[in-house]
Amino acid sequence: MKISGSKLSKAMAGAGITADQLGTALAERGFSADQASSAIRNWMRNNDHPRCRAAHIVKMAQSLDAAPKDISVFTSMIKGHRGSPRKARLLADLIRGKNALEASNLLAFNSKRAAINIRKALVAAMADAAQAEVDRSDLVICESRVDEGTRIKRFQPKDRGRAHPIIKCLSHIVISVEERVRRKG
Repeated sequence: MKISGSKLSKAMAGAGITADQLGTALAERGFSADQASSAIRNWMRNNDHPRCRAAHIVKMAQSLDAAPKDISVFTSMIKGHRGSPRKARLLADLIRGKNALEASNLLAFNSKRAAINIRKALVAAMADAAQAEVDRSDLVICESRVDEGTRIKRFQPKDRGRAHPIIKCLSHIVISVEERVRRKG
C-alpha cells in the first residue's frame, strides 16, 4: 500500500485540513509533528520519503474522515524477472489503464514468457487491495512499468582462442492498482 499524492491533496482540500494540522494528528514517538508535516508535504508531491507506512495511511484516513482505500494505491513489484525489459514492456503497455480482472484474463491466456510474472504482480496488488476492503471489480491498473535490472554476463568460447560476450538482461516489474473513481450523477 502506497500513498497517492493527488488523492491525498483532494481529500485534504475536501476536509479543509492543512499539512500542519494533519502532521499533529500523525505525530507519534520518534516522529514529531514537524517531521510528520514535512513528510505529508513530500507525500503530496508523490515523493515517498520518508516511506509512508500502512499505519500512517490509516491514521491520515481517520483524520480526514475517509477510508484508507480512498487515499492509497496498491503496488506490487517483482525484481529480477529473467527476461529483457523490451519484451516485458509490450505486456505492460497492453494492460495499462484496463480493469484489473480483464487484465488478469488477458495475461492468463497470453503466450509470452513475461505474462506469468506480470500476472503474479497484478494478483499480489489485487490481494493488497482486497485486504483494504476494495471491491475487485472496481480496480483499475494505474501504473504498469518495466525497469531495467542487472545484467548477467557470460562468454561463449569461439575459434582461435576468442570469446564472444553473451549478456542476459533482467528486469523489474511494477504494477499498481487503484479503485476506480465513480462519477456521481
